[in-house]
Amino acid sequence: MFGRKNDNEKVDTIHTEVKQNGGNSDTTSVMSVDHEKGGGFQQPFVKSEAEKRLVRKITFTIMPLVCWIIIVQFADKAALSVSAVLGIYEDTGVTGSEFSWLGSLFFLGHLVFQPINQYFLQKLPIGRYIGVCIVLWGTVMLFTAMCHTFRELAAVRFLLGLFEAACIPTIYLLVNTMYRRSEQTSYFGIVTMCFGLGSVVGNLVAFGISHMGTRLGIQMWRWNHIIFGAFTVFLGILSFFFLADNQRSKLLRLTEEEKKIVEDRIQDNAVVRNMEIKKYQIWEALKEPRLWLMCIAAFGLQLQNGGLLVFSAQFIKGLGSFTSGESILLKMPGGIASTIGTILATLVARRTKQVCLTGTLMATISLIGCIVLAAIPDGPVKLLGYYLSWGSTGGYGLLATCVGNNVSGYTKKIFYNSMLVIFYTLGNFVGPLIMLDHEKPRYIGAMIGFCAGNGVAIICFFILRTMMIRENKRRLANPPEVEVDAKNDLTDKENTAFIFRL
Repeated sequence: MFGRKNDNEKVDTIHTEVKQNGGNSDTTSVMSVDHEKGGGFQQPFVKSEAEKRLVRKITFTIMPLVCWIIIVQFADKAALSVSAVLGIYEDTGVTGSEFSWLGSLFFLGHLVFQPINQYFLQKLPIGRYIGVCIVLWGTVMLFTAMCHTFRELAAVRFLLGLFEAACIPTIYLLVNTMYRRSEQTSYFGIVTMCFGLGSVVGNLVAFGISHMGTRLGIQMWRWNHIIFGAFTVFLGILSFFFLADNQRSKLLRLTEEEKKIVEDRIQDNAVVRNMEIKKYQIWEALKEPRLWLMCIAAFGLQLQNGGLLVFSAQFIKGLGSFTSGESILLKMPGGIASTIGTILATLVARRTKQVCLTGTLMATISLIGCIVLAAIPDGPVKLLGYYLSWGSTGGYGLLATCVGNNVSGYTKKIFYNSMLVIFYTLGNFVGPLIMLDHEKPRYIGAMIGFCAGNGVAIICFFILRTMMIRENKRRLANPPEVEVDAKNDLTDKENTAFIFRL
């Protein structure tokens, strides 16, 4: 008979009692399901000191570059927002509706590139691949500083989104590949936290630029793109040569002992690089309700991210009598709030081992912020709602964690990550378009839409968790007889020993 798991249980081992001899005997045996070992039926796992040293080596080798890639990617994407208060309207003659389209065209480029990105991630070394993409989008940032019309700006914004589209799925796959499932919550948290840090870094640089005035005949908003474009190109070159992209990379300089540990970690992750694109794994993913629940939640959480990211500086400026520089500075607490929200989400998820419930918490915080923005009259007090609304960042980070923890099969995992980014992109594309010019500065219609998006995400998290609980119970009641080798590249559906993390 099957022992029910308490949903609030905080241990990492689930016990079930299974009758022996076809149910004719009362003799029972206890089997433990160790999540550290990929969901197989094993004894609790304790990480050795040698493996702890290996994890530190991996982290110190890849995470500094990964963090800077995310920070710069976010700052480059958000450069348009601060340009609104650094003179882009006056210098290029764009209108409010055209500015909305500039925000959305970035995400259109993002969307168009995802199917191509799916192919390249399967076929190319991801360190070299992301390095080339970073150099290309850095070059686009430099060319943006040379634009004078809406059409020119529209073209470079589309290209920026096109080349930046490779970034997030590549980083997600890197974390999936380099870390155990039990470690991934923390590292996805670090990646997501860097979105907020990107906002802080970008706004600090923009604040400094706001005091430059016109230098060398170049307007302030153009300097913002020049500075970040040059740094981005440099970062891309570093990534091409020095980003370790698999656990056996020569850049890690593994010892013989560490090579053996790596093999065990690969078995745990159930992620083995495979050059063959297995179409059946894509079809399997498309038929799973889990995929669509995650995608819908990502879309709902990202509506406000797209809208408030593009309009944030002028939105804040409209809440009170703030100068352009002050508007940029007041954006920074939003990035800090996003970072704190991600740290909170990561700590709570790790402590409670409840990823979906923690995602619900973060979406609820964001919902409260959007309600404040929609309900309270104009004024600086609305800044509180603006800062709370960034709780959605932590919620989205946990969706990425959910994919990392609960999807196996190399093609399938890449496809899940790509679909998550596609719906992330769709949310960001739609967000600026519902920030209607005639509704400023309150944008009531948009705020109501953002509230609805958070509400839908909350529902999706609950349904997703319920589905995984049911499937875990079914698998625990019918354990497999043979241990599965991760090198077989089985999906989580094919591998019935795979236990989902809630």
